Amino acid sequence: MEENKNQIENQISQLKEIIGNLENKNFKMYFFTLDTKGNPTAGIANIYEHVKLLNELGYNASILHEKNDYKLRGDENGQGVADWLGEEYAQLPHASIEGQELMITPSDFIIIPEIFANIMDQVKSFPCKKIVLSQSYDYLLELLPIGKKWDFDFGFNDVITTSKKQADYIKSLFPSIMTHVVPVSIPEYFKPSDKPKTPVVALLTRNAGDATKLAKAFYLQFPIYKWVTFKELRGFSREKFSRELEKCCLAVWIDDQAGFGTFPLEAIECNTPVIGKIPNMVPEWLESVDENGDISVKNNGVWTNTTLNIPELIATYLKIWLEDAVPSDLLEGMAESKGLYTLENQKQAITDVYGAIFENRTSELKITLERFEDALKETTNA
Repeated sequence: MEENKNQIENQISQLKEIIGNLENKNFKMYFFTLDTKGNPTAGIANIYEHVKLLNELGYNASILHEKNDYKLRGDENGQGVADWLGEEYAQLPHASIEGQELMITPSDFIIIPEIFANIMDQVKSFPCKKIVLSQSYDYLLELLPIGKKWDFDFGFNDVITTSKKQADYIKSLFPSIMTHVVPVSIPEYFKPSDKPKTPVVALLTRNAGDATKLAKAFYLQFPIYKWVTFKELRGFSREKFSRELEKCCLAVWIDDQAGFGTFPLEAIECNTPVIGKIPNMVPEWLESVDENGDISVKNNGVWTNTTLNIPELIATYLKIWLEDAVPSDLLEGMAESKGLYTLENQKQAITDVYGAIFENRTSELKITLERFEDALKETTNA
């Protein structure tokens, strides 16, 4: 009886300590991140943005890598985080799983991207709160074994994603999981140039080969425009990416598996019109709903359901651009889509969403604490 009482008292003491840590922001958050070795990706940039903003809000958030050789700064072998994303992001706290020196407590949080079901399996026994960060719905089943679920099998009961559509899709797969939405932000350096646009067409495709095929098809079908340049915006630092994009007279986007689709929004902020293939999951910024509930595609770009007609659409746009006759309704649609995804809006969403997760975690532990305190009373009175 006395041994049981001591165990309960120890549990109560530990729970009070954890609750106190949560209430005083005395805990750590680890965001598992793939080391791209200097290869810029929008998804990685968004993870860094979460970590940066959480630190600004007074939390102890870190980027977590699998190996110790994560590349923060460039060398003779290429660029690092500081080069493609910025020095302020390279200076954020970083940690590594390698070496078994990572100490995670019950007060902490670990956040794993949706693709790494294998990592979720490895950390399922960790005593901390576990969260999925899902930015690309197309990846979430990639490594997930058939019949396995994030919540029941790995203990990940919350998922943060970037849009309501992705949240609804995740709910259809894991009905009991809690979903939260934190949209991405478009940095302020994506802005219009004060110089005239140049006859350059920016290309961004998920597969590099698609960009090459598109350019070849265009030149074969419309040799009159052989003087127009196609530029694939791949591998640039984010700020150089924005400077290149603002110079272009047109941007072309092909990404069937896009979960959110930042490139068209970045182009719009640069006053660069977009021709794009509508992805499988239509982004929220691309849809409008009228008073009758009917859904239609917004006129904030030139949208198509096939890649086959994109060369023709490019040629048509180049003609009206050279004649200075870009339709006013296209320009108005672009203007309406500007400024929707600011850093301030993302920071507020991060404040609200993570704040709610912390509060829920604290409430769950307080309920557990009450149960142990009731059990202690029963043991004492027995």
